Amino acid sequence: MKLAGFNQLPPEQAQAVLAHCVAIKRWQQAMVAARPYASLGALCQQARLLAQEWGEADFVQALAAHPRIGERARGEHKEAALSRQEQAAVGEDAELRQALRIANQDYEQRFGYLFLIRAKGRSGQEMLAELQRRLANTPAQELGEALGQLREITLLRLQESII
Repeated sequence: MKLAGFNQLPPEQAQAVLAHCVAIKRWQQAMVAARPYASLGALCQQARLLAQEWGEADFVQALAAHPRIGERARGEHKEAALSRQEQAAVGEDAELRQALRIANQDYEQRFGYLFLIRAKGRSGQEMLAELQRRLANTPAQELGEALGQLREITLLRLQESII
């Protein structure tokens, strides 16, 4: 969608455009309320600024729309399609999928939520190595890293959605 068209959409439709970027309603609403944007740079700057306010409750809300790394996202909605595309690097490697499954279980036991990483541009082995590295984090460190990854995913999706 072009920026000019996004600026002119009714609020509900504009929020729907942003919904697949991240499932945080207050971020979507604040982004819509800040329209019109003079440029893509202004749109991204606002997105970054608002994303810096995210905390644990926002993170948990956003996780509802993310599959585990190494698992196929189900459904036909845009979020699932983006996740499938972003995780394509995992491929059909059964050994890698098994290692990710085990590491995901360890992570979820340790931190109480899904492991989140910007998958785009990373190989399956890189994602596994990051998952294993982050298991050594304290809960506070991990929440900080996970929020950073959520911000990266959100901005990438936003830049792919509005041109």
